[in-house]
Amino acid sequence: MDYEKLEKAIFYKFKKDRFLNEAMTHRSYLNENPNWKFYHNERLEFLGDAVLELAVTEILFSQYPDYAEGKLTSLRAALVNYQMLSEISRDIELENFLLLSKGESKDTGRARDVILANAIEALIGAIYLDGEYEKAKKFIEKFVIIKLEKVIAEQLYRDAKSVLQEKTQAELKATPIYKVLGTEGPDHKKTFNVGVYLNDKIIANGRGLSKQDAEVEAAKKALEEL
Repeated sequence: MDYEKLEKAIFYKFKKDRFLNEAMTHRSYLNENPNWKFYHNERLEFLGDAVLELAVTEILFSQYPDYAEGKLTSLRAALVNYQMLSEISRDIELENFLLLSKGESKDTGRARDVILANAIEALIGAIYLDGEYEKAKKFIEKFVIIKLEKVIAEQLYRDAKSVLQEKTQAELKATPIYKVLGTEGPDHKKTFNVGVYLNDKIIANGRGLSKQDAEVEAAKKALEEL
């Protein structure tokens, strides 16, 4: 695959193409293409995750000297969660360059978002290995930290479940209760369906690959309803 367009989009030219090829190779692709000469991107994802967290922590620590540890942690979490990273991935049209199996290519929703988020972390890991920390940090400043304004303006650093509880207790004198309505899929890829209730009445429901993710999704939808 020709990655020149991607390199222009991220403002970084790789010296060693193997790092970029590996970053763009999903594990599923190797199942259908066993002779592919590059490894899948999970090791780079592991590395990129650590580089991303360090760089974002360093930048927030420097930019907000008066913020307490808790506020800095919330801002960082909002910047590096899979929803934000998948959004960034779409900003640079990364999915056009990802090598996936035919099955994974058809995935949508959260499953696709997780793949895209992991690919961004793998890309950061690849830049780190190819150009060292400062180049990776520059990428993070340009594509991740730029989302900070949105995070603050939309209060994305606040957990949806906490916001819902504050709102319902203040306005309705009721506390949200979460109940698992059902699960689907095999154990290794189970999807949870969770409902959020107020005074025994269901307000909204959410789906996710973990109970926690489903609860957060239900809380977000409940806030929209309210």
